[in-house]
Amino acid sequence: MSSPSATLTVWAGSWLAGRSAPDDVLDALRAWAPRQSVAAGDPVAGGHTGLPWASDEEPDAVAGAGIMVLLKVIREALSGDGAQVRLVLPVPGDVRGLPVGSEFAAAATEAGEGLLIGVAGHAGTGLVPVWTDEDALQWRVYATPIPVTAEPDMPLGEAEYSMREAVRDAADALQHLQTTRLGSGGVGPRELVEAELAGHSKHRYPDSMPLRARRILDTADQVAAILTVAEREPASAPTSSSVAAAQEALLRPLWNAIRSARLAAVHAR
Repeated sequence: MSSPSATLTVWAGSWLAGRSAPDDVLDALRAWAPRQSVAAGDPVAGGHTGLPWASDEEPDAVAGAGIMVLLKVIREALSGDGAQVRLVLPVPGDVRGLPVGSEFAAAATEAGEGLLIGVAGHAGTGLVPVWTDEDALQWRVYATPIPVTAEPDMPLGEAEYSMREAVRDAADALQHLQTTRLGSGGVGPRELVEAELAGHSKHRYPDSMPLRARRILDTADQVAAILTVAEREPASAPTSSSVAAAQEALLRPLWNAIRSARLAAVHAR
């Protein structure tokens, strides 16, 4: 799995559908960090939930509530008819699916991920995971409007095809940028990509998840690993603004394709 938010989205969906136990959700989350807590990200959420306030200045000053509270927050946020859990993967310049101008939107964009829980067009709940230490993750809860999604997720068939194409395009980009030949200590690109992928193998999917969706997520991880290796510049290699712009233009469409495919797969039923 590519992110804590994606893990929570698929496992919470499986739990709420009665196909997984609450402990399954928590076990899946613990694969990301042994220490996890829950805190309020804004005053309104704090007032509604009674959660302690999150602090970026002193992240250890308030440890937050225990991770079990996260399931309670999700369950209560899904009380309305038509309520859903939706993954968001925003980046600067592409904030699709976010409630514009909200504290949740700012936090999710900074983190590059988050979840929206509730009924489209109504007040709801947002969750954003924040790393407070290298082995500590804090889930911050926001009171936020749930936007009406104007653009549907990509069909799974299209997402699977786009990832097959992206594997080839990413490999071509890696070869074009030639970032693995220099500064890699003699390690070849295949070994570097496998090292990037190693961390994903410890994350499980729910048994109820569609097989095609799993294939899409696995392929998206492979493409992301290739792109991550391709983006690395050796410390001794000079980088001009024109070279950086060319690299960005080459890789950005592939990263956009990965995000669209991941959203389609995670939301598949």
